[in-house]
Amino acid sequence: MRIHHLNCGSMCPLGRRLLNGEGGWTAPAHLCCHCLLIESRNGLILVDTGLGTRDITHPQSLGWAFKGIMRPRLQMSETAVHQIRELGLDPRDVRHIVPTHLDLDHAGGLADFPQAQVHVYGAELDAALARTSLHEKARYLPRQWAHQPRWVRHDLTGEKWFGMDSVQAVPDSDDEVLLVPLVGHTQGHCGVAVRTDSGWLLHCGDAYFYRGELDEQPSCPIGLRFFQWLMAMDNGKRLANQRRLRRLKDRFGDEITMTSSHDPVELALLTSAASYRAQHAWDESDLLERSLA
Repeated sequence: MRIHHLNCGSMCPLGRRLLNGEGGWTAPAHLCCHCLLIESRNGLILVDTGLGTRDITHPQSLGWAFKGIMRPRLQMSETAVHQIRELGLDPRDVRHIVPTHLDLDHAGGLADFPQAQVHVYGAELDAALARTSLHEKARYLPRQWAHQPRWVRHDLTGEKWFGMDSVQAVPDSDDEVLLVPLVGHTQGHCGVAVRTDSGWLLHCGDAYFYRGELDEQPSCPIGLRFFQWLMAMDNGKRLANQRRLRRLKDRFGDEITMTSSHDPVELALLTSAASYRAQHAWDESDLLERSLA
């Protein structure tokens, strides 16, 4: 499996120290929409889609709150479909999409791949279609799936994976791309585990927002802590899953690399910055500056 790490939506809310943990209090922060493009033997697989082409051409549909608070850059060059073409690949070869959940900054690109099967937990799909609470009305945009995606519902059953229960494989992935339940941020939030030549990569979506949350002594900028609390559908389950992820890292950190959706330093480390750090001893503020470039 070859994995490409894509940023499919830069966001620059004000309050860099509150959200990135360094810099000025009122300076623009940087959050990313970290998606995975997986080249498998049976076609392309996307993990999350970020913001899509319609989000760029019709930004008013994202809503005033998201645009005003998150301040997305809205660049066509950051859409998944554009980046796939830039890699010399055909977007029509995307056979499967696995959104970690259906929040508007994760599902915006679904319509750019109408041929793909979209794999979600039933609880997530039901919540997104019904939108019964204020939280759900704010986070889910029905027009992002107005094209009637080829939904594939998954339930919370399956096998064990490094002690995690109810894990299922994505079809056509040779059991190398797995759905891992990590509910809490939304009703049917999942992580996605991908087998690589050097071990497993676990994309945790919005199960956590900041790399320090997986440390033995967890840390997170206060603004991100508040935002996670505010947006969670079940904070008890969210925090319990963060504890499970910390245990997973502690026990199997040499076999599993974890990443999340919105931490630009994690994204930089998993693209080119790992070699830069090894060769030039760059620190995290350097990586953040590179991600803002």
